[in-house]
Amino acid sequence: MLPDPLQLCRDRQAKNTLEARAPKIARQIPAAIIWLFLGSMIAALSGVQAQAQNSAAPSPPPHLSLPVPVSRPLATPRSARADFRGGSASLAVRRVADWVVASADNGSLPFVIIDKKDAEVFVFDRQGQILGAAPALLGLAVGDDSAPGIGDKPLSAIPPKDRTTPAGRFLAYLGHHPGKPNFLWVDYKDNIALHRVVNGKPQDQRLHRLATPTPLDNRISFGCINVPVDFFEQTVLPAFKSSKGIVYILPEIKATRDFFSDYFDVDQ
Repeated sequence: MLPDPLQLCRDRQAKNTLEARAPKIARQIPAAIIWLFLGSMIAALSGVQAQAQNSAAPSPPPHLSLPVPVSRPLATPRSARADFRGGSASLAVRRVADWVVASADNGSLPFVIIDKKDAEVFVFDRQGQILGAAPALLGLAVGDDSAPGIGDKPLSAIPPKDRTTPAGRFLAYLGHHPGKPNFLWVDYKDNIALHRVVNGKPQDQRLHRLATPTPLDNRISFGCINVPVDFFEQTVLPAFKSSKGIVYILPEIKATRDFFSDYFDVDQ
């Protein structure tokens, strides 16, 4: 039986179509394989990464799964302060006294702070506890420095404008002169001392000036610091009887750091 010409034509057409599509299918097969391979690799890497993260951060045991309270930093220890035993003092005096104690600037020696603005004297022991306070008479002139060479002049040669009580930090010690009452040397070079009040001239009225409640009339001396007799004998003498000490005279015009270079505010 002879083949059907129409069937032969269809078979030939199908063959030609398959041969025409073969190169395209051949090109598509490698691309599909590549995408399938990349997809498998990505899935595998994702699984490894998830496993690593789970291993790095394991779930806490049930008894530790409750929230843990956040700990607060400990408060900064408060610096040592001077002890005024409830007594009154200006802010400037308190700040300097606190600095002396906190920094140990007094070197374990008793110390005195003189407030020229309020005309007061404060005596502390070596630990910074106040021993006593009293009003004082100070230099007639307002100022923080001594005139050059003033220590070599007799009192009669010192003009009123140079009669200042200098500001600064001084190493003080008791002085003894035969036949004269003892006193606390503050600045030996410029003849500045802390001593019992002297009567002076009648018109000076020094005892009266010490007794008034205002510091406005306490400027009368040549520069020395005059204090009540009882205060000197009962407070100053016992504090310095067997030891030297430090006297801090606060400035009244210039800044505190101009005279106490290491000064700092303990509250800052």
